[in-house]
Amino acid sequence: MIDDSSDYFFCGIGGSGMLPLALIVQARGARIAGSDRSRDQGRTPEKFAWLEAHGVALSPQDGSGITRADQIVVASGAVEETVPDIAAARAVGATVMTRPELLSRLFNAAPTSVGVAGTSGKSTITGMIAWILHQAGRAPTVMNGAVMRNFVGPDHPFASALIGPASQKGADLFVSEVDESDGSIARYDPTVAVVSNISLDHKSMEELRDLFGHFTGRARTAVLNLDNPETAALAQALDPERVVTFSLGDEAADLSAHGLEPLAAGMRFELIDRSTGHRMAAVLNVPGAHNVANALAALGAVQALGVPLDQAVTALEAFTGIRRRMEVVGTANGITVIDDFAHNPDKIAASLKTLHAFAGRLLILFQPHGFGPLRLMRQEFIDGFAGLMRPDDVLLMPEPVYQGGTTDRSVGSQDIADGIRAAGRNAEALADRAACGDRLVQMARPGDRIIVMGARDDTLSDFAADVLARLGHGESGVRVS
Repeated sequence: MIDDSSDYFFCGIGGSGMLPLALIVQARGARIAGSDRSRDQGRTPEKFAWLEAHGVALSPQDGSGITRADQIVVASGAVEETVPDIAAARAVGATVMTRPELLSRLFNAAPTSVGVAGTSGKSTITGMIAWILHQAGRAPTVMNGAVMRNFVGPDHPFASALIGPASQKGADLFVSEVDESDGSIARYDPTVAVVSNISLDHKSMEELRDLFGHFTGRARTAVLNLDNPETAALAQALDPERVVTFSLGDEAADLSAHGLEPLAAGMRFELIDRSTGHRMAAVLNVPGAHNVANALAALGAVQALGVPLDQAVTALEAFTGIRRRMEVVGTANGITVIDDFAHNPDKIAASLKTLHAFAGRLLILFQPHGFGPLRLMRQEFIDGFAGLMRPDDVLLMPEPVYQGGTTDRSVGSQDIADGIRAAGRNAEALADRAACGDRLVQMARPGDRIIVMGARDDTLSDFAADVLARLGHGESGVRVS
């Protein structure tokens, strides 16, 4: 599939979906180069320094890195035809392919593949599957959209890819997140298809039903959530012999979790395997009922690949999570700062429910990842925050991420904040993220938890760390002892 004499140029190489794909391609012997406007803007310099130190040639995103027809230019979904790199590729006759085109070719070439889809939970489920298979000695190649903390090391700070030892010849077992937001899920032909849930996000429900229905229909085994009406309907439409179902509390599912008990940094529950009637105690070191559901999805997937359930449950206890998924940055003067990827109504709801399992006011910074989602899901955002925030919680919103290009900006953060205030909860839209940071530091008091929410912007983690540092230096109303 990958010719070791090929030159690949990744336009947007620092992106969460592009960087791991570039590393997988590089591991198969190809030469890698790329550009990224974040690098040009001076953001996350440590990431780009690491890439250069690992043999990736980087250029400005001005077209200067693309000079030959024999280069293969890979574009992320966020890159438009007007970007100079794409214009340069067209001018010299270089092959241009999208990230999903390349990834799906690698994925479909593997003898055994696991595709993880759904509106929420994909990265965590993918990470859980990766860890279980790794612990079971199955040596998977894994493409994740987020950093898997179990695989992070001094030389691998951006462990969003796992390279199996067979990668030079093509992976025997390939695990990947697959995306429905751009319709590219239609490209993947999985051995095992996992769908965590389906809800309104980037496309209409009619489009989503069609995409997910065909995705699961092409798989040998589909792992589906009985607690979500849409995925439960998919399960009903398929041959029962090809379906593994999971549920929080429904013993009719093949795998079900009962007696969920929140722990300080995780969850405890009883797992029931319907096929054997076997019950076993299970512990997770990641918090929230949604992560129990994610664990059930991962267990169903690896069980379909022949990993014994008890072995998989033991491995999951050592799963340490995904970066920016309810990740505790630290505590200063009694105030805890949490970094979280939540960016759509379902993910936000899961995070708020998890946080409200314990006492304490929430100060929420939510940076929308685009104007389009706010326009599409305006009322869902308003209803979600207003329904789950407590009276003393406070939401702060800067304007959505905007890095150029054409988009309809008719609905912004002020519209969401106005709707939440009209519903009786505290919400403010401020001029920019810096103003939100100042307000958070000003308001914070001992016992509060500050949660920084948002996607597609690596600098949110820097923002969270900066807020924590300011709290530690006593910039809030807290007296430093």
